[in-house]
Amino acid sequence: MSLGSKRQPPRRGRRDEAERPFWISFSDLMTALMVLFLVAMTVALLAITHEISATEDLKEAREEDITRLMDSLKAATADFPGVAVRGRVVDFGDRARFDSDSHRLNASQDLLLRTVVPRILAVARDPLGEKWLKRVVVEGFADARGSYLHNLNLSLQRSERVLCVLLAGPPAPAALDEADRLLVRQLFLVSGSSFNALKESPEESRRIELRLEFLELGEGRPPNRSQPLDGDFRCPLDI
Repeated sequence: MSLGSKRQPPRRGRRDEAERPFWISFSDLMTALMVLFLVAMTVALLAITHEISATEDLKEAREEDITRLMDSLKAATADFPGVAVRGRVVDFGDRARFDSDSHRLNASQDLLLRTVVPRILAVARDPLGEKWLKRVVVEGFADARGSYLHNLNLSLQRSERVLCVLLAGPPAPAALDEADRLLVRQLFLVSGSSFNALKESPEESRRIELRLEFLELGEGRPPNRSQPLDGDFRCPLDI
């Protein structure tokens, strides 16, 4: 057999060369998809980070507004020695102590409440107050003497006594005007704590505090369901 007629083995290189462009294209496609995925993830993370940053800015602005409101209230109550604004609580201290096992206040204590609370209502009518103030909780407290349930009822009665004092109309001394009494009914709630928050002495424990609560971000203001004043100023505690 001549050398010219000797069959040459097939060249496998051509088959490899035919397949190689396909694998190169598939690899490029996977790389492109990975790049697109990374871009999408980056955009999503940036959006989330921006949203978190915006929310934090709103929270910080809310806290600054509330701090300004409480500073205004401190200034408004500075004329009343013994009445202190601590955090978001108005503490009447020795100016509104109750006798043991009693929910009654004397005439000077009534007058103090009717003089201080309009200052709180003025803050509530402030633009920042209208924006953030949710409610004012009247909290009554008792000392450790007596049963828990008895003191729970007594502390509620002490809170209710404060509302009775504030809603009393003329001829009560320094009675709130109709607009203030309507706002009291709208904003003020009563709460009793029995002896869950004792002070150092029994006398200090028998007290009244006004705790201001504020709206959270995105929280809607409760609807105003206040009815017109009915003219019945009698306190149920005295009937």
